[in-house]
Amino acid sequence: MEYAVEVEGLCYSYPGGDMALQDVTFRLRQGGSLGLLGPNGAGKSTLLLHLNGLLVGTGSVRILGRRVVKENLNWVRKRVGMVFQDPEDQLIMPSLWEDVAFGPRNLGLDEHEVEKDALWALQATGMADLAQRSPRSLSFGQKKRAALATALSMRPKILVLDEPTSNLDPRSKRDVVALMKSLKESGTTIILSTHDVNLVPLLADEVLLLNRVVVAMGGAQEILSERKLLEEQGLEMPLYAGLFEELRSEGRYSGQMPFTCEQAKSAILRASNWKK
Repeated sequence: MEYAVEVEGLCYSYPGGDMALQDVTFRLRQGGSLGLLGPNGAGKSTLLLHLNGLLVGTGSVRILGRRVVKENLNWVRKRVGMVFQDPEDQLIMPSLWEDVAFGPRNLGLDEHEVEKDALWALQATGMADLAQRSPRSLSFGQKKRAALATALSMRPKILVLDEPTSNLDPRSKRDVVALMKSLKESGTTIILSTHDVNLVPLLADEVLLLNRVVVAMGGAQEILSERKLLEEQGLEMPLYAGLFEELRSEGRYSGQMPFTCEQAKSAILRASNWKK
């Protein structure tokens, strides 16, 4: 099996000696999707910043088989698109268009390719009509989508997102989820860190539960079914799974655990038909 990301024995301490990551090891196959969960201060953002060399700890990080070291950084950053938690960290140009075109232009693409990739990224994120606006004039939710566009314009093989839907209104959140699903279906490897456990079943096949060390890793539904494990890390089960687990404990449900609205709807319909 070919892996998009391989992390082995990764440790990192911030200046002052605070340990942020300790012996973190995991692998993610190409085309896979991983939800990164953990309490505040668990090291989630720190881990993500290692995936394209913005931070460098001890241990090893490999992207598509190549180590993330100084001599490989340009190669790695062409393949790993980062979307930061604070969008203002990556919106620095006078206009949104210039921000989104910066990455492809920096790759040395001709201007026709730069324009094509930038326009696609803006259209995919619903930001094309605002291309000539200053990023400073955008709302926070618009800035989040703009930051996503700057990463997508480079057509990355791996997309790394830190809290991609925070502070988005419901419609924008649905649009981002739909876009992520489309990218996943097209073969893009996706890693997202989030506090929204209800988002994870929609986008992630696997979950890594992190609290400076790897607490657990496995299939998304497997990890998200473990109420005690999640609560020990200050997390909750996804809404539908938690509800049906309570029904199961009361003897009112015995079917498969649903994690999404569609799955819950199907479970309710099956249970109703059985009663009839």
